Amino acid sequence: MIKRFFDVFVAVVALVLFCPLLLLVAIAIRLNLGSPVFFVQQRAGYRGRLFWIYKFRTMKSLCGSDGKSLPDSNRMTKFGSFLRRSSIDELPELWNVICGDMSLVGPRPLLPEYLAHYNERQQRRHDVLPGLTGWAQVNGRNAISWEERFEMDVQYVEKQSFWLDMTILFRTVSTVVSQSGVSAESHVTMPPFAGYKHLVEPKSTGSTR
Repeated sequence: MIKRFFDVFVAVVALVLFCPLLLLVAIAIRLNLGSPVFFVQQRAGYRGRLFWIYKFRTMKSLCGSDGKSLPDSNRMTKFGSFLRRSSIDELPELWNVICGDMSLVGPRPLLPEYLAHYNERQQRRHDVLPGLTGWAQVNGRNAISWEERFEMDVQYVEKQSFWLDMTILFRTVSTVVSQSGVSAESHVTMPPFAGYKHLVEPKSTGSTR
């Protein structure tokens, strides 16, 4: 109850304080990227329940000859990259916090199709509400592997406390300012999660490839 009250209080205050910034960013997105201004997508939340997440749009809507969206690297712009590095694109998620779909702190909400790929331990990341920021976000963000990220998510679930949340929130400020770990190596954001078995390093065969 204390966590929920704190989440709502901070989210409401933040939305009021950031209202002018949100308006300016929305106008800038409309001018630079066109419409829509918001990126809306289903994510898996508490106990795997699906909800709609709201973020500022950061990529152009470009499709190939097959009608499918081009890779992120082809659709990302300098303006969109700035929004991601500064985490400004995440601010609309404060509305998700107010609605009760998310918390300020918790494992980041991921795509529903990942649910079938988690192993039993990784499934525990859904025992709490997903968050705007989390233990994995202040310990490498997208620069760490999926396996490391999920393990940190579970560690948070096992050790969660009000003071751990405060620690993560304060460290988040430093992470955002330094703009560290925004992207995985050789990726604009993060490579798709293909399942636990694909994350296990094969035993060495002596090959130098």
